[in-house]
Amino acid sequence: MNITIVAVGRMRKGSERSLWDVYAKRLKWPLALKEVEEKNSFGAKQIKKKEADLLLSKIPKGAVLIAMDKNGLFLSSGDFAKKISTWQDDGINDLAITIGGSDGLDKVILDKAHLSISMGAMTWPHMLARVMLLEQVYRAQCILNKHPYHK
Repeated sequence: MNITIVAVGRMRKGSERSLWDVYAKRLKWPLALKEVEEKNSFGAKQIKKKEADLLLSKIPKGAVLIAMDKNGLFLSSGDFAKKISTWQDDGINDLAITIGGSDGLDKVILDKAHLSISMGAMTWPHMLARVMLLEQVYRAQCILNKHPYHK
């Protein structure tokens, strides 16, 4: 499974980047991080639309699209792994996961998404959310390969 994480903002050097690198090295699935940034100061609605256009332009053609959204489903790690397994069984080779900016994702992305997932009711820093997401992708890989990391 090819994993592409498409996110608003740029991850810089620091503790979050170091932790990202740890999980990226552990992951056996090919991983790409594609970052976009909208620097114009529009209102929240216009920013979300501009960010959506940038995010959508980075999603591989034919990829299953997951939207990280506060109103998305609450999935256990096992359920997330089962979703990935089902897609693999269906011949899907590419999975793209979008993380919006501070105002969230535009409706156009949410409507295109095959699945929307929430990280819970708490608000997380965007760079930490990326690391948490990557850890869950790694955990799903471990679950599917029956690796003891998940225990």
